[in-house]
Amino acid sequence: MKFILTVNSAWNVWNFRRPVVDDLIARGHEVIILAPYDKSIARLENLGCRYIPLVISPKGLNPADGVMLFRQMRAVFREIRPDAVLSFTIKNNILGAFVAKSLGIPFLPNVTGLGTAFLSDRILEFVAVTLYRQAFRKLPVVFFQNEDDRNLFVDRKITLISQCRLLPGSGIDLKRFEAAPFPRSDAEPVFLMIGRLLSDKGVFEYVEAARIVRSVIPHARFQILGATDAANRTAIGTDTVSDWEAEGVIEYLGTTDDVRSQIRAACCVILPSYREGAPRTLIEAAAMARPIITTDVPGCRAVVEDGITGFICEARSGTSLAEACLKFLKLGVNAQKRMGEAGRAKMEREYDDHFVVEAYRKAINEIVTAPSKSTTISFEKLDHNK
Repeated sequence: MKFILTVNSAWNVWNFRRPVVDDLIARGHEVIILAPYDKSIARLENLGCRYIPLVISPKGLNPADGVMLFRQMRAVFREIRPDAVLSFTIKNNILGAFVAKSLGIPFLPNVTGLGTAFLSDRILEFVAVTLYRQAFRKLPVVFFQNEDDRNLFVDRKITLISQCRLLPGSGIDLKRFEAAPFPRSDAEPVFLMIGRLLSDKGVFEYVEAARIVRSVIPHARFQILGATDAANRTAIGTDTVSDWEAEGVIEYLGTTDDVRSQIRAACCVILPSYREGAPRTLIEAAAMARPIITTDVPGCRAVVEDGITGFICEARSGTSLAEACLKFLKLGVNAQKRMGEAGRAKMEREYDDHFVVEAYRKAINEIVTAPSKSTTISFEKLDHNK
């Protein structure tokens, strides 16, 4: 079979969707990546994927940009005629669904998060809800990464509960992100935040918390790993980050393709986001046996067990985050280590990437065979290697 994976970033596929891609290719199916170009394309092609470029405006739901994206996707879907389209991120999900349904192509969206549309003004939220409702109408399966987002879609009558399936985020490779030895007891405490430098990620609250904690424990270190000047209206610029560095409140680590060494060096990983689908950085940190501190918001709170694998604080509050950090430091190294071990155990129970692969196998079988009620075939029988 032929599958198109469409998303707003090829990097997203390489970092988060690879278990599904690997499984499809291993079973003899063709995988076409439809996404904006970045350096991840070469890696995906080396896996065996085919690449088709897609131009997506990074800002908002501009009608003109939407029309252009719709036309691009329609041209590709008509030419390729895939057996199914697997989609991720808001624009690809909404417009991809409209295009696929117009061409009679099975479509499987994954709501990886609600984005700024549900964090901003009511008009934008109304537009997003209306588009989602029309796009997802009558789709057999819609994946969600947390219960809050699923419940919101059901409550707003965007989807029916019968359409909804829950995933443990994008899963985690527990062998690659193996448990790491906890930092030595005589090491300086290092807090680490990983993510794009956007205000919606809680970066300002993180910096405020760092100031408060360091006023009490001066040797505590607060690091940030992630891209600045992202093409997003809530992006934080390099000048602001440089000012924080000059103040001595944070250490900016830049960007990396592999976060494991930074997680290994930290005693706690923090994400004070305003809303997430399933925060990958926290899942990776917990898999490596690091305690996590995050906000009491959809997506984030699902990953942590408060007081067991980490702590939950109030969203949009640097003071609450600082209190959680100080509470963590008062535990002592042995208790911190046990907290990290509990987080690793939770990832093993709930977030192993094979859960995601199995869910996709089942859903693909359903959506590909659903149009033909006269013939019932299994995913395995569609597999060219079987």
